Amino acid sequence: MTRARLADPQPVVSGRLRARLEATLSARGIDLSEPPLPEAPEPVPAVEAAQKRIPFDFRDAVADHPGVAQWVRTIAAAATSPYAGSLNPAYGGGGRRVIARGPSLLLWGSTGTGKTHQAYGAIRSLTAAGCAVRWHAVKAADLYGQMRPRPGVDVEWMLRDITRVPLLLLDDLGAAKSSEWTEELTFRLLSWRGENHLPTLVTSNLPPVQSAGMPARREVLRDKVGDRILSRLSGMCTDIEFTGPDRRFQRR
Repeated sequence: MTRARLADPQPVVSGRLRARLEATLSARGIDLSEPPLPEAPEPVPAVEAAQKRIPFDFRDAVADHPGVAQWVRTIAAAATSPYAGSLNPAYGGGGRRVIARGPSLLLWGSTGTGKTHQAYGAIRSLTAAGCAVRWHAVKAADLYGQMRPRPGVDVEWMLRDITRVPLLLLDDLGAAKSSEWTEELTFRLLSWRGENHLPTLVTSNLPPVQSAGMPARREVLRDKVGDRILSRLSGMCTDIEFTGPDRRFQRR
């Protein structure tokens, strides 16, 4: 039995056609001997969108504090794929992981010690880790200003939306002038998020409570927000103290 012998492979482009192509490209200034251009990294829309929303001072923020970095890993590990619990998992099961329920952090310490920097660094880290992060950041004083009743604005809807956002940064708690109204607003916000285990980053310049060695007249967070709110914070947050000099003075 004779075996059929395959012919030697032939070039796809003949020598004459190749010469014509090279001549045409050369006439247009294209040199095939030059190495190809390096591939530019594809932009990540979610990261770019987050960068535009982050204040300019914190657009290079990195969550390098051990406690904050561990929190980022915990939240990222708990992120789930869209429709993971659906009755029809075959539909829309793919997509970027979304932030699920998880613990919260209370970052407290003197002014300028890096609390807000670390909080925005955590948001950037979660986005860079491939998590779809719908987040909202607001200073407590600005939140109270936005929630003031005024014509044509449904403040209850606004509060509901902020309360239910998957990731919230409530910055500078305890810095604004307190009242029964601000206390009630803060209680509603944190109570719902705590009960539903929505990740929340809270920063404050004040220590949570009086401790040994602290001056008797030193103002603490309990004095500003009340026992009800402090109880909610204690139940939902791990507190991390920040120490050191004011970074803003060091940058001058």
